[in-house]
Amino acid sequence: MTSTTEETNNARPTVAAGSPPPPRRSRKAAAPTRTAPRTKTPKTVSARKGSKTAKILALVKRPGGAALKELMKATGWQPHSVRGFLSGVLTKKMGLKVRSVKGASGERRYSVKA
Repeated sequence: MTSTTEETNNARPTVAAGSPPPPRRSRKAAAPTRTAPRTKTPKTVSARKGSKTAKILALVKRPGGAALKELMKATGWQPHSVRGFLSGVLTKKMGLKVRSVKGASGERRYSVKA
């Protein structure tokens, strides 16, 4: 079976001889608009009453702070989750300064100034 060029090239529309080709779309992306740089402003320190965030905040705001095991027991989380929460939520999102101190017993305690 022989095929003509029209049958094999179905993707392109046929243009009558002598007529101008259809306009092509530009491939350039639109230039991004410039905005002022964002400044990070810490959110106010608040958490829903009874939430795990509120529990952790109450524990780390105590005068001696809280040990990792205390935070794990209060939340039911594993150690890496508690440390990630302290770093991500309290430090980065809430803008608090979390202090970590290793005691004589080798146990690490976390605290935040109230």
